[in-house]
Amino acid sequence: MKYNNLGRTDISVSEICLGTMTWGSQNTQAEAFEQMDYAVEKGVNFFDTAELYPTTPLSPETYALTETIIGNWFARTGKRKDVVLATKVAGAGRPYIREGKAITGASIREAVDASLKRLQTDYIDLYQIHWPNRGHFHFRQAWVYNPFGQNRERALADMNEKLEALDECVKAGKIRAIGLSNETTWGTQKFIALAEARGLPRVATVQNEYNLLYRHYDLDMAELSHHEDVGLLAYSPLAAGLLSGKYLGGNKPAGSRAAINGDLGGRLQPLQEAPTRAYVELARAHGIDPSALAIAFCLTRPFMASVIIGATSIEQLKVNIGAADLVLPDGVLKGIAKIHREYPMPI
Repeated sequence: MKYNNLGRTDISVSEICLGTMTWGSQNTQAEAFEQMDYAVEKGVNFFDTAELYPTTPLSPETYALTETIIGNWFARTGKRKDVVLATKVAGAGRPYIREGKAITGASIREAVDASLKRLQTDYIDLYQIHWPNRGHFHFRQAWVYNPFGQNRERALADMNEKLEALDECVKAGKIRAIGLSNETTWGTQKFIALAEARGLPRVATVQNEYNLLYRHYDLDMAELSHHEDVGLLAYSPLAAGLLSGKYLGGNKPAGSRAAINGDLGGRLQPLQEAPTRAYVELARAHGIDPSALAIAFCLTRPFMASVIIGATSIEQLKVNIGAADLVLPDGVLKGIAKIHREYPMPI
């Protein structure tokens, strides 16, 4: 297992991060414990969660169960110091989370304290803004994205308020570093500029979607990562399971995310079928598990801080973590480049 620092911090994390958003719905606490035990045994020292989780499906009844399960594992094992722990404050839109209101400084302070209690810890290593208040192009919104109604001064004031609240939490010892999620290049750069100008916490990471079917980060975000030392934490490296090949031909296996969440957040639609099939066939032609190929490709990207994997079975988890040991041959990389040129943005 390889390890990378988060941004300009001295926090070192495994290049594979254990995602957790199925724990409490698709996975029981016992299964989550088994996953955490196995991951740590294999050198994974980085867990990512959120107050919103689990998401399969989202519901007020399961809200924050994932953090509670992780806290119970820490209490049982005593391994809190062996894990770099990341979590997130939820944004607007869910009436059962702070009445669905947008993120404010006060809500950050409230959410941090609630997460600390559920996680049974006195500090969070990386605390992330789950999505911005002002709108963004993530969650399949790229096709309708329109930033032209935004107010610049209001957006900057909003960022500043968040940074000040996060600074209070850092100074109180509650969090060590900060990150963004579902952010844009402009938004990330402005967070950095404000922090540097005012001596506030500097963004260490951005957690955005990245996979063979969705490679927006290769462009201006990659440039920002290079110059500003902000690494990507890639979520959905399998495109919510599409790249495993299990949904090809309209299949929806019982118990799978597609069987629970329908169209996989807009990903499961006809335009993805041809490129997904091409990537799966490329993997099989070289004797590689399609899921392992997809994750191993993400690990080749120079801006990658860590790839967030998720699994509902221990067998899936073994394949996903094992991708860290897979070196893709030139023939596979050339095949990926060819498919990407033909299908640059199918989801």
